[in-house]
Amino acid sequence: MKNLSQCHVLIVDDTESNVDILVDALGEDYEVSVAMDGLSALEIVARQPPDLILLDIVMPGIDGYEVCRRLKADKATAGIPILFLTALAEIDDKINGFALGAVDYITKPFGVLEVKARVHTHLSLKAAMERLERQNQELSEAARLREDVERITHHDLKGPLNAILSFPQLLQASDNLTDEQREFLDIIEQSGYKMLNIINLSLSLLKMERGSYELTPAPVDILRVLHKVVTELRVARDAKMVSVDFFVSGAPAAENATFLIRGEELLCYSMFSNLLKNAFEHSPVGGRVRIFLDCGATARIRICNQGSVAPEILDRFFEKYVTYGKIGGTGLGTYSARLMARTMGGELELDAGTSGETTLAVRLPTVERGAAPDPAGENDFPQTPSKGC
Repeated sequence: MKNLSQCHVLIVDDTESNVDILVDALGEDYEVSVAMDGLSALEIVARQPPDLILLDIVMPGIDGYEVCRRLKADKATAGIPILFLTALAEIDDKINGFALGAVDYITKPFGVLEVKARVHTHLSLKAAMERLERQNQELSEAARLREDVERITHHDLKGPLNAILSFPQLLQASDNLTDEQREFLDIIEQSGYKMLNIINLSLSLLKMERGSYELTPAPVDILRVLHKVVTELRVARDAKMVSVDFFVSGAPAAENATFLIRGEELLCYSMFSNLLKNAFEHSPVGGRVRIFLDCGATARIRICNQGSVAPEILDRFFEKYVTYGKIGGTGLGTYSARLMARTMGGELELDAGTSGETTLAVRLPTVERGAAPDPAGENDFPQTPSKGC
């Protein structure tokens, strides 16, 4: 909006002495125009919509109420603030004016300082509302642009990844490779699939934040997912020489054990990849990470590492962009992990009550053992203890 000194104020009153007082009071600060009756006021507004209208109620012909009613019924003029000028003291008259859309009253006889103050206040409020509306439009446009860029990036990155994923498989067919070379090819292929998962998940996170993500839940063997993540995080684990132990219902996990939850495998993989990577990185050298899987009304997976959360971030541990003492950290790992847990109908909680230890507990819905993937993608998870775990 223009500067307040450039604002246009329309005075509508059939009494010349009243008009003279208002013009003298406002003429030095604003652009002022005058109408002596309702029809003239409507014609002026149609030609040059003002920024604010001072409108007398009692006038011959069309009264102020009818002028206000017509202006508020038109989208082009509905946003113009109207201050009624009235000698009427009855409360019903004021209520009627506010019901029609007036923002304020100025009672006759006028006090010049009051007129100036009320006009300045409502012009300032209008300017603030217009700034807020522009900011909202800019934010909406920025959000659309962000989604478009992510969608384009999502599409364009998949092309080069096809080569990264396919060539290791072709090279593995050669019979002149050493064991070390084959291991390198496996690492390249695993990294390619990990990048593909990240790309696939990038747009999904935006939808989760907006609450528009369409979950397609199915039975997931979370124990198998955890073993896969631990294997793929070998570099981070070996850097700290961290050992990993699995426990199911309090006992060491058997080699062929399964632990079913209801969710999406990609979300589970990404969530536990973030949590275990943090656990390895924040463990002491030679530390131990224990993963406990327990079944009840919901599945509970606890990841315990021998590290402590910095007191500076303890209360903001799951907030976006919160990180501490980690070079290159984005502060998105635990934030996105909790977002994914909640998207699947679960929860992620922090337990830092034991000195020298940090536990992250994930609760997820369970399924009946032997259940097949749900093609309908419904979200009606069982609420009673099940055999799925």
